[in-house]
Amino acid sequence: MRKTNDNVNHSLRNNEDGVLDLIHTVMHQYRSMQYQALRDGPHDITHMEGKVLGFFGHHPGATQSDLAKHSGRDKAQLARLIKGLRDRGLLDAVADQSDKRNVRLTLTSDGQSVLTVLRQQAKRLNTLALQGMDSREQEQLQQLLQRVKVNLDAGS
Repeated sequence: MRKTNDNVNHSLRNNEDGVLDLIHTVMHQYRSMQYQALRDGPHDITHMEGKVLGFFGHHPGATQSDLAKHSGRDKAQLARLIKGLRDRGLLDAVADQSDKRNVRLTLTSDGQSVLTVLRQQAKRLNTLALQGMDSREQEQLQQLLQRVKVNLDAGS
C-alpha cells in the first residue's frame, strides 16, 4: 500500500512563508488525499487526468478543442492526456457526424466510476477540512479566500 501523503510541500514555517504557501500546502494535501482512493486500484490517475475526466463528465460529447478553450492548456499536452485516458478505457471517442475531423468524447462506464470516486472523496475531504467550523466561520473563510483571489486577479 502506498503512503497516503507526502511531506514535500509541508513547511513547518507557514507563517513565515505567507498565506499563499499555506494555501498551496493545503491544496497539495487535499489532492494527495483525494487521489489516494484511486492509487491502490486499477485506475491510478493524475490530477490533470482527473480534471479532463471532470470536464467530459460535465460536457459529454465535447471535443479536444472545447477542452483546450476551457482549460487554456497546451493542445499537445491535452492530446497526450486524452490518448492515455482512451487507451485505459476511461474515455470513448466518436467521430462528429457534421465534421469527421472532430472527435466527440464521453466518459466510459469506468471513466464515470473514477469520476464518482473523485467526487465522493472531494465531498468527504471538504467535510473533514471544515470540521469544527460553524457555518459563519465557513462563510468567512470563503469570503477571505475570495478576496485573496480578487486581489490577485486585479494585480495580473
